[in-house]
Amino acid sequence: MIALTAAELADATGGRLTGPVDPATVVSGPVVSDSREVDPGALFVAIAGEHADGHDHAASAVAAGAVLVLAARELAGPEGSPLPAVVVDDPVAALGELARDVLGRLREASVEPGGAGLRVIGVTGSVGKTTTKDLLAQLCSAAGPTVAPVRSFNNEIGLPLTVLRADERTRFLVLEMGASGPGHLTYLTRIAPPDVSVVLVVGQAHLGGFGGIEAVARAKAEIVDGLAPGGVAVLNVDDLRVQAMAERAPGDVVWFGSAPTADVRAVDVQLDRAGRPSFTLTARGGSAPVRLRLVGEHHVHNALAAAAAGLAVGLDLDEVATGLSLADALSPHRMHVVERPDGVTVVDDSYNANPDSMRAALKALAVLAGRDRRSVAVLGEMRELGDEAGEAHDLIGRLAVRLNVKLLVVVGEGAHRIADGAQHEGSWGEEVAVVDDVDAAAAFLDAELRPGDVVLVKSSYGAGLWRLGDHLTQGVQTA
Repeated sequence: MIALTAAELADATGGRLTGPVDPATVVSGPVVSDSREVDPGALFVAIAGEHADGHDHAASAVAAGAVLVLAARELAGPEGSPLPAVVVDDPVAALGELARDVLGRLREASVEPGGAGLRVIGVTGSVGKTTTKDLLAQLCSAAGPTVAPVRSFNNEIGLPLTVLRADERTRFLVLEMGASGPGHLTYLTRIAPPDVSVVLVVGQAHLGGFGGIEAVARAKAEIVDGLAPGGVAVLNVDDLRVQAMAERAPGDVVWFGSAPTADVRAVDVQLDRAGRPSFTLTARGGSAPVRLRLVGEHHVHNALAAAAAGLAVGLDLDEVATGLSLADALSPHRMHVVERPDGVTVVDDSYNANPDSMRAALKALAVLAGRDRRSVAVLGEMRELGDEAGEAHDLIGRLAVRLNVKLLVVVGEGAHRIADGAQHEGSWGEEVAVVDDVDAAAAFLDAELRPGDVVLVKSSYGAGLWRLGDHLTQGVQTA
């Protein structure tokens, strides 16, 4: 974070200073919500979560070098001595206000002579946010100092923590913006109004929190409503619900996708034997070859979104094409391909799942396995689908059969309808296995897998199959 005095920080958050703190004390270190990440000069944000209360770790944060704690109450150390704190009504809301204040200061500084010319890019969509964010961060990093979220920091805590990593040198601030209900993106864009807003797709993720697909579309459109004055909307021309968001854009609209009317397109898309796409990127009357390192044809869509956003913030076409070809998958458990010494290929895509991403992953599995290797799909529950959950899981089971998946392993009670769908589609006997939990799945696969198998592991994060992904790939280098 940029250096702020304790008094400035209290003013930005609407809080009051308590304990042994001089208002002129400078907070010059990082802003963190995990006491284990404290560095000297840090601000520690004490957040009361579902499983732990950050207030209980404030003393250890101060002992590790935090000069100030953002807290909901006055704090004392182990011996009863007060701790330096800014006391606010709601630390999460205050964290957002602090990020909004700091970003405002950075924007003002960036337009001064010699300033960085800061551009803020927001990315949302039901599928592909994190991968697109990772691609875009790598494109921008090649052109100037860039800050982007670690992992999937895309909510009311993760986004302001990401914003607060920016400083006066930052040229690009790439933000992933997630929403599990109406108003969430409005809140996030109030903290960080994007100069460029990217909308990937309106799909079935988190339907339970919205009440229907049209409500999802309205919520995703909030990132367009929240654009900075004159901001650019980067929209998927292939999704009719995303198309409709163009009328809400305050400035230019850049279209990406497969339709001939798209401003940014991929032509001559091909997959190599490892499932990695190559294509010709076309935009602005020019073209350039791209060969992705990511596995799965669905990543072409993510690459086009990243390309369109990169072009919108001033990168040229050759820079974008080269950057896409050099970009790697940065976030764990997202189409992470591992070749094990025993000849088994593991595709760990267990970070999250919804019907759209599940279909894409199964298609990628079919390509990787081809005709000469056994395809194994290990699937868990897709959560937050509301009333659509049963049918959605059933359809995934049917798709696995149509794609000729040789062995389907269904993990957990919440995913049982996947097995039902597969059996109704004509799969039976040893082609479908149903296991109770991750431990049972691990034991089954350890006994069942053989050289040449290609194994996909996928579920929503809460279903826990990421632990199975770790088990199957432990100690093995990425392919």
